[in-house]
Amino acid sequence: MRVGDALPPLEIEITRTLIVAGAIASRDYQDVHHDAELARQKGSPDIFMNILTTNGLVGRYITDRFGSRSVLRRVAIRLGAPNYPGDTMVLTGTVEEVEGDTATVRVVGANGIGRHVTGTVTVTVPRADGADGADGVEGVDGTARAEGAAVQEARSRP
Repeated sequence: MRVGDALPPLEIEITRTLIVAGAIASRDYQDVHHDAELARQKGSPDIFMNILTTNGLVGRYITDRFGSRSVLRRVAIRLGAPNYPGDTMVLTGTVEEVEGDTATVRVVGANGIGRHVTGTVTVTVPRADGADGADGVEGVDGTARAEGAAVQEARSRP
């Protein structure tokens, strides 16, 4: 990865099940995330996704690109247009900074009514001396990473 590189987009269908399951999984029982009638009474056209679900989807987007051994160091997001059922959110990312085995990626998630989420994610893909690329994961600097090296590296960090 180099500064300015674009990550491939990820399209996510926004379904009622995704919205409700995300709210339940994150223990967010606010009615606007699961009860359409109560959401309408509060001025929303339908239920909408909570920030914790969005945060998880942003994290997935980054780890899908950088590999299963990547470690999210910082996720800083802001919500905009709500994600309603029946829409599609498209996540895109651009590498803003690379320092050693760590990259900062600018992420935008847009849906049919605007930008749902904007922010930055800092991700580390730990280096492994003598990596032979057996797992097929490419690090932020374009070199291959060895399976298991990220776990060992992550455990040794404070």
